[in-house]
Amino acid sequence: MSGIQIFFEDVPSIKIKNNTLKKNIKSLISNELKDVGEIAVVFCSDNYLLDINKQYLNHNYYTDIVTFDYGENSIISGDLFISVDRVVENAGIFNTAFQRELFRVVFHGVLHLIGYNDKTDEEKKEMRGKEDYYLSEVDFGEIEL
Repeated sequence: MSGIQIFFEDVPSIKIKNNTLKKNIKSLISNELKDVGEIAVVFCSDNYLLDINKQYLNHNYYTDIVTFDYGENSIISGDLFISVDRVVENAGIFNTAFQRELFRVVFHGVLHLIGYNDKTDEEKKEMRGKEDYYLSEVDFGEIEL
């Protein structure tokens, strides 16, 4: 069985249309010629994600997302831990809507699960291009609550 599940850890539930988010994740994966496996999107606080970052990656800093890849072959599976605090702050810094920044971070994590990296300038440029493309495919009018 495959599917996408959404969870909240150490934060109150945020207003998000789960079915729209799931539909867009599935579309991205399909567009990249991959299959949806089991994906957990976990929205959490800065401190919750910092603990994960320290425990599993030995990184002692805040980040907007930590991705754990469990996929095999063309089946995309994994856990995306996303700091709602970072998304709110970054939306302000980049002068963009919260929902748009949230989708960007989710897409970023899914692209990592697919195999895209962002270590080099060239990889970052490719990743940003993919994020922008998939964001352009989202009907944000459908998402406004």
